[in-house]
Amino acid sequence: MKLMRSIGTLSCIWLVMAISAIAQSSNDSSPAVLDTTGQALERGVEYYIKPAITDNGGRFTLINRNDSCPLYVGLENVSGLDGFPVTFTPFVEEETVIRENRDTKVVFSAETTCVQSTAWKLDERDPETERRLIVTGEIVVDEENQSWRRAGNYFKLRKSDVGDNIYNIEWCPTEVCPFCRFICGTAGGLIENGKRLLALDGSVLPVVFERA
Repeated sequence: MKLMRSIGTLSCIWLVMAISAIAQSSNDSSPAVLDTTGQALERGVEYYIKPAITDNGGRFTLINRNDSCPLYVGLENVSGLDGFPVTFTPFVEEETVIRENRDTKVVFSAETTCVQSTAWKLDERDPETERRLIVTGEIVVDEENQSWRRAGNYFKLRKSDVGDNIYNIEWCPTEVCPFCRFICGTAGGLIENGKRLLALDGSVLPVVFERA
């Protein structure tokens, strides 16, 4: 009986520690992600994403990869005014500012012929390139215990060492499922049939955020 009580006590302690860790993560005062003018990115505000370094393509846009739905996340081939803005939504509902290294949903502000969401989503590994592409679509979870599946819709913005207000886009969700261990990756460009796609597991593409 004493052994059982000890196990029960330890289980309670671990549960409290886990809850405290999650709460601490949610309340973490991570630095705000800044746009090209040095202002903090805000929830629901539209921003263009574009390469921080020239000759790496233009603004982020939707790519018709194979003449079917879903559409993929990619870049215009050249720098200019084309491309679609995005909005950011932090995983933490009370948060109004987009912060570094925190789970954030990214959605294109665009209407398409595909009857689906334009939220960014991690796709399966491409068998030819061995890279994971970023596609569009909302992950719908019906059962509460399957909430970890939503991780595919959440990305992180991590400050780059290239310069001020420059960031890398990563897929490495921790707030959606604190106890999951994912194979993380940083986004970069992938040229396929003359189209610039966004993909993990290769070169890194530092980006900046320009308010629309």
